[in-house]
Amino acid sequence: MSRLPLQTIESAPEASRPYLERAQAANGFLPNLVASLANAPTALETYLTVAEINGRSGLTLAERETVQITAAGIHGCGFCVAGHTAVALKKAQLDAQLVEAIREQQPLPDARLDAVAIFTRAVIATRGAVPDAALAAFRAAGFSDANALEVVLGVSLATLCNFANNLAQNELNPQLAAYRWEANAHVA
Repeated sequence: MSRLPLQTIESAPEASRPYLERAQAANGFLPNLVASLANAPTALETYLTVAEINGRSGLTLAERETVQITAAGIHGCGFCVAGHTAVALKKAQLDAQLVEAIREQQPLPDARLDAVAIFTRAVIATRGAVPDAALAAFRAAGFSDANALEVVLGVSLATLCNFANNLAQNELNPQLAAYRWEANAHVA
């Protein structure tokens, strides 16, 4: 059971209702993350706005989902690992074994996605102060300086939703149950 109320479109503060309607229409259900964020309309607005902006970045959907799953795993957010696993498999059409490697913070068989995961871990571990060698390796994998900043953008989005979920201790929606992930030794 969530530690924070899970708002519905009817029970949410007025300012949250349009965002809840949008989220329900986009997902076909109301994710518990969104329902708990609705307690603070500005937090919900920020999350959805930054998610939309992140979706316009120069990183591909597969690369963005690698950032999200990597960050969620490090932050110990099982809800977000599950949610982004669903996106990675269904929308980004990533191979299940590749997604499992991302979830487990293992080396990836795809060199570009491995570079994204490694750089994401470096950004989080150093709070952005990555060593020159880490930035050089990311660039050598074919990424630009804009892409490096877009990884930071993705990490900022992940931090908001991961920390909100960890605070709320949201239960996984039934629609995401097949993608369940438990934080254990994965958490840095």
